[in-house]
Amino acid sequence: MTGIILAIAGLAMGGILKGATGAGAPIIAVPLMAMYYDVPLAITVFAIPNLATNAVQAWTYRKAQLPPRFMLLFVISGALGVIVGTLLLTNLSASSLTLMVGIAVFLYVGLRLSRRNWVLEYPLAEKLAGFVGLVGGTMFGATGLSAPVTLSFLNSMRLERRQFIGTVTVFFVMMGVAQVPMLVWYGIMTGHKFLLSCGAILPILAGMPVGGWLAKYMSRETFDKVILGLLTLIAIKLLYQSL
Repeated sequence: MTGIILAIAGLAMGGILKGATGAGAPIIAVPLMAMYYDVPLAITVFAIPNLATNAVQAWTYRKAQLPPRFMLLFVISGALGVIVGTLLLTNLSASSLTLMVGIAVFLYVGLRLSRRNWVLEYPLAEKLAGFVGLVGGTMFGATGLSAPVTLSFLNSMRLERRQFIGTVTVFFVMMGVAQVPMLVWYGIMTGHKFLLSCGAILPILAGMPVGGWLAKYMSRETFDKVILGLLTLIAIKLLYQSL
């Protein structure tokens, strides 16, 4: 019962965070579920909510996405990365990978705090989109968390909130489209787990309007601080998990 309560609370809090920033739901929900259950189960339970909630936000913010060339490079490579990551999930430990990503995020946060005006210019970001998408998708497939890579990348571009949400949610949708069939193929997602995953949509949807309401009172500077704080929490969680 404790595990169930924590899972529901984590999903609801993840929904609030997602409604406010466009991302972050798995960062709270997946670790809390993994505390009482195994990581593959946590990833499976979050698979359908990830796909459904991001699809809603992607449609809502469809006019605020980055240019098509960037989006294609970013999301297609992300979907390919999910296939690689799911193979790692079924065969290998992700400890070394999560440790390296955690360190990289800490370095990134330190850079942003020391050089607050630093911006990744769009031409360079577009060139890096395919590589970042591949790495982020691999992390998502293996650990259920792509945010250390994808949020760091998009946050460095200093995108406006609507553009940030419109871009990152399409990426998450494509990763979900690639992930669910892989989980079914490898027998990780069974009929029972599919029903649990569908039920997990409800607490996230309940939390998202609350987050959206809070976001109306957030300035650009506050939003940036939320993202940096979010990345710091991700890094701490990843380092703790890997060590």
